[in-house]
Amino acid sequence: MPIASPVLGTVNLFEVFSISDVVGQAITLGLAIFSIVAWTVMFQKFSELKRLRMLNLAFEQRLRDERTLLDLPESFRTRRSIPYADVYADAVEAYWRAASILQEKGIDSGRARLEHAENGIQRAIARQTLRYESSMIFLASIVSGAPFLGLFGTVWGVMAVFSAVAGQTQANLQTLAPGVSSALLTTVAGLVVAIPSVFGYNVLLSKTRQLATEMENYASALADRLELESK
Repeated sequence: MPIASPVLGTVNLFEVFSISDVVGQAITLGLAIFSIVAWTVMFQKFSELKRLRMLNLAFEQRLRDERTLLDLPESFRTRRSIPYADVYADAVEAYWRAASILQEKGIDSGRARLEHAENGIQRAIARQTLRYESSMIFLASIVSGAPFLGLFGTVWGVMAVFSAVAGQTQANLQTLAPGVSSALLTTVAGLVVAIPSVFGYNVLLSKTRQLATEMENYASALADRLELESK
């Protein structure tokens, strides 16, 4: 005889949420807020990285069109919001600062001026790398913390269910099912927050590393041009 397959009922999340205890509801609401914040951060960060890359490429192209870098107008050094412009500004300012100090001491060393420019480049790279990576720690915290927060809510809910039925003479599936389903709601909420966040984090991390590598290549080319001009 064929075995009839059980019919699965639909899950009403609002009903499950309504029968949860205060701790479960607080954790679920907290995870919902984390989810909204995480999506907001991911969209804003992706848009920011895309915009910065376009600005970097445009500024790099402008420098390529210039015959010299050391004598460009001051307007090229005031665009600190553009990472490549910030690197250029630190390099040129460090170069001329070193040249002024060495001139006062009666020393004319192109190598020393270039070393100061390279130090300025490295400082700017470190500063802009931190800018690229801003908000990434927050996303990483949500990715790693949301499942554990959901698990805590589930363990707490299951513990509350068994504590409630401990004093009853009989405990059947009908008495346990509502409490267990409400306890599992926090785990579901934690996974709903963590799964999109981990994909978004990995995409943003890849974009950040790409921009950092491109900036290293730009800085190397900038140092080469400054070295040729300083001779």
